[in-house]
Amino acid sequence: MHEDDIPLHLDTLAIRAGHTRTNEQEHGEPIFTTSSFVYESAAEAARKFSGEEPGNIYSRFTNPTVRIFEQRLAAMEKGERCVATSSGMAAILSTALGLLEAGDEIVASRSLFGSTVSLFSKYLGKFGITTRYVELSNLEAWEAALTPQTKLLFAETPSNPLSEIVDIAALADIAHRHGAWLAIDNCFCTPALQKPLELGADLVIHSATKYLDGQGRAIGGAVVGPHDLLEEVLGVVRTCGPCMSPFNAWIFLKGLETLGLRMRAHGENAIDFARWLEAHPNVERVHYSGLESHPQHALAKRQQSGFGAVLGVVVKGGREGAWSVIDATRLMSITGNLGDVKTTITHPATTTHGRLSDEQKQVAGIEEGLIRIAVGLEHLDDLKADIARGLDRL
Repeated sequence: MHEDDIPLHLDTLAIRAGHTRTNEQEHGEPIFTTSSFVYESAAEAARKFSGEEPGNIYSRFTNPTVRIFEQRLAAMEKGERCVATSSGMAAILSTALGLLEAGDEIVASRSLFGSTVSLFSKYLGKFGITTRYVELSNLEAWEAALTPQTKLLFAETPSNPLSEIVDIAALADIAHRHGAWLAIDNCFCTPALQKPLELGADLVIHSATKYLDGQGRAIGGAVVGPHDLLEEVLGVVRTCGPCMSPFNAWIFLKGLETLGLRMRAHGENAIDFARWLEAHPNVERVHYSGLESHPQHALAKRQQSGFGAVLGVVVKGGREGAWSVIDATRLMSITGNLGDVKTTITHPATTTHGRLSDEQKQVAGIEEGLIRIAVGLEHLDDLKADIARGLDRL
């Protein structure tokens, strides 16, 4: 079945897109566990290596299983092309190396994953690529930060872990007026809930490790966007090697098949849980864009079809209070990962954002009393009882 025969819905694309059956007429997508490919003649090999003839060369940059994943995710994000990578951070690194050079500037949100901040500030900075940070939702601050050297705007929306939102369409307008590209990390929403490319973004970044898999089984990443930009990203992956393995690509294909169902179920659990937590006397604040109390709830409603499943919960008692609540859980997994059917819980200030300086944490709103909960698909009554064990004792 070809996904371009008729317009298909996302849930159908998630199951069917990208797979053209081989001569074996298999029903499920095959795993091509081979490092290289053979040719009928030296001339055929020469044509494929030169690009004159399409075909597989070496699994670092041409593998049929990985290609199915890339084509499927591109179809779901409404992008022209996708390049798969070994991790979400590899996707960001490959994008930066492919599109930027010494003297270029990045303008990024302060509300970024700690490793992204380290990559931009510490490692890209070594090679003459500078980064300045602005408040995610403040469009005037974005505009004021841009210079003629700015080539890339980068934002997570919703942000990790405070669910801050930026108006993607407005930010894309700012970027394009200044001759820059806009890249959106769509990890929290996935194409099931948000399509940044349709809102004007140039690139979408994914940690496939999270909701695209949904089971916590494998590490991977992806970049989606137009052919010309992705050709440069592929050049980095081909040359430097941060590629996705065929087995991991197959795992992510299985994850994509249930993405729409899972994201709807995650969201139903999360909004109920967020409202329950917001009413708890030992909870000071709940950061979740699905709550009417969230300052950007209306914007989130407008550009997303759902609110995702990640809650930022500030409890009384600072770090001591947060740690005691986390340690009292028996059901939730204490881990820095998120996006699984299993609910996960962590203390961002000492884990996912632990490498940030105290000043960076303060600016990004990473308080000592903040807990991040990625709400899974367990029964909600069990999740409430699990966290109440610690909350009620504060």
